[in-house]
Amino acid sequence: MKLLVIKLTFLCVCCYQGVAQTGKKAFQFKKGEVLDVLLVTGTKNNYKKMFDRYKKTAFPVASKFTYQPQSGFRTKKLIMGSHLPVNFIFGKWSDIKKRKEFLRVIENEVPDFHKQRKELFTYFGLAYFEVENDVNFSIYKNKFNVVTSFWKKKKDKTDFYKVWENSVKKNGGKVILKLENGESPTGYYYRPDIISIVEWETHEQFESFSKKYPLSSYARLSNVHQFQID
Repeated sequence: MKLLVIKLTFLCVCCYQGVAQTGKKAFQFKKGEVLDVLLVTGTKNNYKKMFDRYKKTAFPVASKFTYQPQSGFRTKKLIMGSHLPVNFIFGKWSDIKKRKEFLRVIENEVPDFHKQRKELFTYFGLAYFEVENDVNFSIYKNKFNVVTSFWKKKKDKTDFYKVWENSVKKNGGKVILKLENGESPTGYYYRPDIISIVEWETHEQFESFSKKYPLSSYARLSNVHQFQID
């Protein structure tokens, strides 16, 4: 399904900015705000009509609770894992209290909210993170950008990520964003221990790093989901 160039409502969707013109998408989150990560695939059946209704019902409630749509990306290539969603999207809320209040009241305000989502999206994964410090980052279209989600083995207490991140930096990668301690609402579970976005100059640079430091060699991990965004 083609990425729609529209203001997305809470959850679903993205304002696909003019990346072709700027080559960059910039993001700013202040301490205490909430950053949503959404991984979604829209249905091909009657999408526009259903999405129009979704905008009219769910979006006003989300806006009342301070939700601000952010830019999104198309996913391009599944590197590790079992599923590649079509879109990778960010969202913003003013604070964790408002984020959780929305989850508590949305079914009262829009009784068929979850039904609409299930009809609109064949896949919908969501994790949200309270921002601990101000975060400013940019993602450039002309770079090779990789999203990696890590799940640690439950009994593991070691900092595997620090070792991996140091290896990334030594081999020319740039860590754009690191998110941890996220939460997922019931029914939209996507809760890795860490989500990381790394910028590489080229696909070849990333491939060279991956051969030297394969994630499959990290015995401390129980699962990895990795894909390219464009």
